[in-house]
Parts: sequence; C-alpha cells; structure tokens
Amino acid sequence: MATFFDNMNKSFVDVPVVDGKIDTAAFLDASESLVKLFDLLGSSAFSVVQNDMNGNIKKIRTKFLAEPLAAGTLQDLVLSEKDAKKKDATQGLLWLSRGLQFTAQSLRETVDTPDAELTKTFTDAYGKTLSKYHGMLIKPVFKLAMKACPYRKDFYAKLGSDQTKVDVQLQEWLVAVEKIVANIFAFFESGNYGKGL
Repeated sequence: MATFFDNMNKSFVDVPVVDGKIDTAAFLDASESLVKLFDLLGSSAFSVVQNDMNGNIKKIRTKFLAEPLAAGTLQDLVLSEKDAKKKDATQGLLWLSRGLQFTAQSLRETVDTPDAELTKTFTDAYGKTLSKYHGMLIKPVFKLAMKACPYRKDFYAKLGSDQTKVDVQLQEWLVAVEKIVANIFAFFESGNYGKGL
C-alpha cells in the first residue's frame, strides 16, 4: 500500500545539494509536498500555516521563474537579491524555512516521544521554533491549531497502513528536511541575509 511519502510529488530526500547549494526547483516541489501534510491533520485551524507556507513558496517561485539562472540554487537566489531594495524571495525563503523547521521539529518530537500526543509535540515544537517570531495576534491562532491536532494513532494511520514502512520513510524524510533547513539557516547567518526581514 502506498504511503503519504510514496505519493509526494517530490521528497526532501530527493532534493539535490551540490557543494552545499540547494536546487531551487526541487526544493520548491518538496516544500509543496510538505504543505499537503497539514491536510492529514484534518483541521481548518492549520490553514493559516498552509497559507503562510504557500505564500512564501509563491514568492520564491516567482523569482525563480523570472530569473532561473540567477536563482538556480537557494543560495544564488538570496545573493541575487542581496543589494535589492525589495527582497521578496529572500524573505519568503527565510519564513518558509522557519515553517519547515517547525514542521520538522513537530514530527521529530512525535517520533522521539512515542507516548506523547500530537497536541503536546506540536505545541512544544512551536515554542522552540516559530513562537519567538510571532506577535500577540498570531500566537493565539497557532496555539489554537496545536490544540486541534488529531490523535497520534489517527495521524499515523493517515500516513499509511504499513506502519513499519511509514516509520522508515518518516525518519529518512525528517533527516533530509532537518539537514536542508540547517543548511539554509547557516547560509543566512553567514552573510546576515535575514537582517530586517
């Protein structure tokens, strides 16, 4: 039986990283596949997370389509906007990466604490990732979404009926997302590219 990971258009496992540079087109496809994960959580409360991530994907894709050579890797894309007044794609990448980090952290905590429900693992992950960037208006929206998480067993059932296969695929995918997000954050830090965004 096919799992959620089998049905992904592109997995983070398959995103090429050459000399530390991440392929933009593959990254965007993998990010779009990841956003569909929130559909499995089954609550409209997560639409705010999905809309935010999709909006940031769109900013990056717009830049990529306008300048495919200058934006062929995520690092080149950021450098191409370094001196621009408007840094829409760079801002989009920064915020999308924060969303990816939150998603990965939520699932990492879910995998590492098998007796904890998703409401706890997602809430804990939010506190360690996105919470520090959110103001008083956004935090309650996210906290509401965390409370709307399904039961762990129901979420895992939606990932696929073969739980052994799901566990292996989830672990591989998580490691790939974590590596890519760490790479992006290290790059942003190296040149202080996120300043003011």
